[in-house]
Amino acid sequence: MLFLWLYMFYSCAGSCAGLTARGSPAPPRAAPPLPPLLPREPSEESSLEEQRAAPDAGSPMSSFFNGSGTKRLPQAIIIGVKKGGTRALLEFLRVHPDVRAVGAEPHFFDRNYERGLAWYRDLMPRTLEGQITMEKTPSYFVTKEAPARISSMARGTKLIVVVRDPVTRAISDYTQTLSKKPDIPTFESLTFKNRTTGLIDTSWSAIQIGIYAKHLENWLLYFPIGQILFVSGERLISDPAGELGRVQDFLGLKRIITDKHFYFNKTKGFPCLKKAEGSSKPHCLGKTKGRTHPDIDQEVVQRLRDFYRPFNMKFYQMTGQDFGWD
Repeated sequence: MLFLWLYMFYSCAGSCAGLTARGSPAPPRAAPPLPPLLPREPSEESSLEEQRAAPDAGSPMSSFFNGSGTKRLPQAIIIGVKKGGTRALLEFLRVHPDVRAVGAEPHFFDRNYERGLAWYRDLMPRTLEGQITMEKTPSYFVTKEAPARISSMARGTKLIVVVRDPVTRAISDYTQTLSKKPDIPTFESLTFKNRTTGLIDTSWSAIQIGIYAKHLENWLLYFPIGQILFVSGERLISDPAGELGRVQDFLGLKRIITDKHFYFNKTKGFPCLKKAEGSSKPHCLGKTKGRTHPDIDQEVVQRLRDFYRPFNMKFYQMTGQDFGWD
């Protein structure tokens, strides 16, 4: 009994010490601050997609989620040519982690120049240190004012031109227009000013764009030839990794885009990406690319080849590249 009495006495001494003289409980003590929360370890219950989606606080990806990065004027521009393969090149380049590009064509140096450089810069994506900002607008190559305007923005801007057999390019150009305006005249009738004499109508844009040497002369008034990279539209189809290697070297990028990024789509007739930017799924260009060309009178095709031949030869000399167009 004595031991039981002593046990109760000492137990009460600890708990009753907080009572006031009137027997009311003392004010509770402030709770000590909680330790900082540690990052949650991925559990078996959390999905793999959740773990992948949560950016590391110190990673470049988290910087984009948090809105950091800077909008810069482009250091490189794909300036041409229409129906040469510019969309394919841009989509392939966007796989590279050090390339950030505008998806839509800004048309700043041909249609929107009066809006000013601040407007143009605001269209650009945010980039981190070491990343390249790019855009592509194929009509720049044939716009007379574009070279001076781009040079005025930054003389060191790197320029990329995707070129393609001018005859095939003209037919592709016509095919695109035909898909939008089915009632347009035939390719053959648009090609000639006078079919009897065989005089080619160079005022028709589909023909005029393919006179590459003429347009290049205008660019060389403002940019050295070494600041312009000419990409073969044909090799972009037959050897995309090889052409992308040249482009990455030209832009001063590590060769990250290689053969492993591509597969050949037999239905479309051109290479596609195994994984597009920001996706784990294969990606091919849309239905507006790879359209079936209409049958063109072979006599007209041959006359066009004869017309373009001297311009092609001059273009080869100017660029130091033989693109193999006959």
